[in-house]
Amino acid sequence: MTPDPLARHRPNVGVVLFNAEGLVWLGRRVNTPGPYNWQFPQGGVDAGEDWESAARRELREETGVVSVEPLAATDGWIAYDFPPEHLDTRPGRNWLGQKQKWFALRFTGPESEIDLTAHPPIEFDAWRWGRLAEVPDLIVPFKRAAYEQVVAAFARFAAP
Repeated sequence: MTPDPLARHRPNVGVVLFNAEGLVWLGRRVNTPGPYNWQFPQGGVDAGEDWESAARRELREETGVVSVEPLAATDGWIAYDFPPEHLDTRPGRNWLGQKQKWFALRFTGPESEIDLTAHPPIEFDAWRWGRLAEVPDLIVPFKRAAYEQVVAAFARFAAP
């Protein structure tokens, strides 16, 4: 039996939130210097929680957003490794990286629904709408290849 190469990667979900124009929601990580401090909402999966419920919970906790329609989800894992300097930090403790299932959701509510302080601790200190294709250039380099896979998976929902 072949060992699972991702067995030491933390199961995680990520959300690409599209608006009606096909732009994506980007959050600027709190207390993270630029230039690579923008990302999509993402987080862990609670025991017994299904993937889509986890994605909706993480989105609500990190952005306040609850008004969404599902568009698509990735098949299989999209994974990345933590760089050595992250292995002993809180998110990296006991894990070599993260393996993620990603969800594309359409935002259907008013922008006033977006509340970065909805659930402490605060993940983001600013947000904006952007183009899906620009996202790999905004994310920390160790997540870039994973984000390129996410962009390819959901490009059909993006603004031209």
